[in-house]
Amino acid sequence: MNIKELLLNGKAFLALLNDFAIEAKNIIIQDEETLFSGVRNPKNAVLKESVCIEGKNENGIFNFFGTLHLNSLDKLAVFEMQGFEKVEARA
Repeated sequence: MNIKELLLNGKAFLALLNDFAIEAKNIIIQDEETLFSGVRNPKNAVLKESVCIEGKNENGIFNFFGTLHLNSLDKLAVFEMQGFEKVEARA
């Protein structure tokens, strides 16, 4: 299961990327492998974790901070953004 693909199925996450002029291929979910360690328990199909999603465009790097809600049974993911920071591109 790929969290990035699940997030891209939702219109809200695509709108967030469009607002910051970031292409889907230029995002990285930090520590994605670690997130799945909590999903492997079949009794607990829902994961709620604080995450950082890094997105790049020609102006620099954006780090989006928020909560990832993941339902592995229904294959749904939602990112609830609480803030972001911008790191300027180096010339």
